[in-house]
Amino acid sequence: MSRVDEVTGLLAAVGRGDVDGMAEHWTEDFVLELPYADPPLKIEGKEAVRAYLRQALGTFAIELSVTDTFACPERDAVVAEYVSEGHVTSTRKPYANRYIGVFLFRGDKIHRQREFYNPLPAARALDLA
Repeated sequence: MSRVDEVTGLLAAVGRGDVDGMAEHWTEDFVLELPYADPPLKIEGKEAVRAYLRQALGTFAIELSVTDTFACPERDAVVAEYVSEGHVTSTRKPYANRYIGVFLFRGDKIHRQREFYNPLPAARALDLA
């Protein structure tokens, strides 16, 4: 499987709410960084990220669509642009956003993901802004 296929497979699992399916693409020491979260987050370790995403995907039901990918073989990385459509699970209030994800690989697995997004749509959907 190519690195781009690994990334698109990971993002498809997000849309299914399949955290275990997402974890199949990670190394054991996987790190998820959300620099634009308030406060910025850095979650280290496969199980810690799994727990965080179970909570997040319990709050939001979303579908992700990849709009572009850029393979960076000299850096063992893929950069992806993607969009979301969905809603808050408790209120059905709509949520949509745009993202840029930087996925760094070790071997055939993703060992670090940095996801950049606008935090305001999530805050609005949750009535926090």
